[in-house]
Amino acid sequence: MPKSVNKVILVGNVGKAPEVRYSPSGTPVANFSLATNERFKDRNDEWQERTEWHSIVAWQRLAEIVGEYVAKGSKVYVEGKLQTTSWDDRQNGERKYRTQIVARDLVLLDSRGNVRNGQAATDRGPGEDEAAPTEPSEALEDIPF
Repeated sequence: MPKSVNKVILVGNVGKAPEVRYSPSGTPVANFSLATNERFKDRNDEWQERTEWHSIVAWQRLAEIVGEYVAKGSKVYVEGKLQTTSWDDRQNGERKYRTQIVARDLVLLDSRGNVRNGQAATDRGPGEDEAAPTEPSEALEDIPF
């Protein structure tokens, strides 16, 4: 059987603050929405913009990091897979479906730092002193120009 691929890569803005909950077994899970925008010309050669909303779910340590570092409006890179779940509606017994992106990797694209593979990373390089300035304006004050 040939190998198949289920991979999603999105860059967009978080729609509202992530919601972090814990499963009955104590596993953290974070849910948030992500907006991506597309610009295109219509039949009249006029520019149009379309926003697509994506439902994102992150599990375990990545979910905790999402809860700590991701906020409404954050620009993020999300890499993951598509997953569709189904259930029977309790009120009318109708079959319901939901398709989400299960995040495997997330990178904050805002200037505060990055999150990769569930690990937080700052702008400091390896071996730099923890007391080193993290804001660009503070770092520039120390450069003798």
